[in-house]
Amino acid sequence: MSVTTHQLIQWKQQGRSIVALTAYDYAIAQLIDQAGVDIILVGDSLAMTVLGYDTTLPITLDEMLHHAKAVRRGVKQALIVVDLPFLTYQESPQQAMHSAGRALKETGAQAVKLEGGYPAMAATVSQLTSAGIPVMGHVGLTPQSVHQLGYKKQGKTAEAADRILAESIALQEAGAFAIVLEHIPADLAAQITQKLTIPTIGIGAGPHCDGQVLVTSDLLGLSEKQPPFAKAYANLRETITQAVTDYSLEVREGKFPE
Repeated sequence: MSVTTHQLIQWKQQGRSIVALTAYDYAIAQLIDQAGVDIILVGDSLAMTVLGYDTTLPITLDEMLHHAKAVRRGVKQALIVVDLPFLTYQESPQQAMHSAGRALKETGAQAVKLEGGYPAMAATVSQLTSAGIPVMGHVGLTPQSVHQLGYKKQGKTAEAADRILAESIALQEAGAFAIVLEHIPADLAAQITQKLTIPTIGIGAGPHCDGQVLVTSDLLGLSEKQPPFAKAYANLRETITQAVTDYSLEVREGKFPE
């Protein structure tokens, strides 16, 4: 049986930690699904990790859907969540409905993720969930607001912490099934996690969230620059570079093929 949004909420109640990773292609999606990941996020981080942009802003909805289709074909168990990219849901609830509907209809994913919990976005989430579209929220550091916020830790002042807490509660009330908490203080993440009945998924938000998510290229040591809160469990940049170097040498020396 595939993981469902209802299961995630049950797991929070049971104290079972939730494991999430990103995927942008069939091969990696298949591998991390077989390894038992609960949520696979087709993140707009692919703009940077796969397409080479400096931020997540340039990626289009069509590009996101292209990659999400490939991920869907590799997954049998995990819940697949697709990021809606910048300016494909902020203009109006109608625009968000169209973009989210395309994501579910065209890719076979089970949910979408939107950034922000301010009143207009909470209202948009409410309309989407009322229409039967599962939504994952995202507060704290929201990369689509990079030109406004940068990549600095959010929620460090009492005022900012109160705002992030209020946004989290608003997203829950709007029907979100889970919320990503990115790059906020651990004590704030703990407070939000205790307040909410839906799961919190942390990234750079300390150990007290209901689950954790990482960008898979960071976990595998493929990223050129590692975020301060990520942990590399392998060094595939070195492994791949060495393998290609060895292959190149053998071809040039006539050792391959033998």
